[in-house]
Amino acid sequence: MTSQVDQEYDEYKQQGRLWGQVPRERIAKIKYPRFSKQIIQEFMEMQDLTTTVSDVLDSLGVRAAVAASFVKPLIPGKKIVGTATTVRSIPERKTSTKGYYDKDIIRMSTRESYYLGEPGDVFIADFGGNLDVSNMGGQSCTVAQSMGFAGAIVNGAVRDVSTIRELDYPVWAAGVTPITGKFRMEAIELNGPVTVHDVAVYPGDLVCADDSGMCFIPAEYVETVLQQVRSIHDEEAKMRELIVDKRPISELLPLYRKRYS
Repeated sequence: MTSQVDQEYDEYKQQGRLWGQVPRERIAKIKYPRFSKQIIQEFMEMQDLTTTVSDVLDSLGVRAAVAASFVKPLIPGKKIVGTATTVRSIPERKTSTKGYYDKDIIRMSTRESYYLGEPGDVFIADFGGNLDVSNMGGQSCTVAQSMGFAGAIVNGAVRDVSTIRELDYPVWAAGVTPITGKFRMEAIELNGPVTVHDVAVYPGDLVCADDSGMCFIPAEYVETVLQQVRSIHDEEAKMRELIVDKRPISELLPLYRKRYS
């Protein structure tokens, strides 16, 4: 019996959206819900985005934030919000030299992911935190940008940093390297669960990233997080106004307790 993913795979193949780098059985999902432009924009307009979202996730008992100390922005000052599309890779067993000489097929999957994704998605690559070889470089980012991706977060290394900065394409990575990942890594699953640093990420999570780090909001919590973040921003705006006006502690304390309790 043909599965839903099989049907979607055939549909995308007919549309010319498959490179064929990844076997069908390694693609866990193809179609899944994306968040509305209104929700994306509201998160994008928030000041101190990831710090506030992290606090709300803590209050909900959800462990879904990663510090920029571990996965750093290549271009400071960038902020992205979008739906996660994921790839998990493992090291190749054959030597990279044999791969080059044999002109074997490249088993990396960045381009496969870009063409399966949708505009506004955030590409999440998990190579287990390996910092030796690159998961993506300037050419890969050019493709992603042309497909409308919002940016990338890499649990591993990237290369072509100067080109990525010239493209002005937002990328967060655990490290940088000159060494290509071609013939050194193999995509084992697309659009399945992955890990960034020590946090689980699922395709369809809402990704928020800025200079402080990144948060991966599970889809079922997005509306709740948005509502609470709105409330926090209103409270903090009022608190800043009271602080500037040098109001007494008795007026500040109720807001402080509500915000940080």
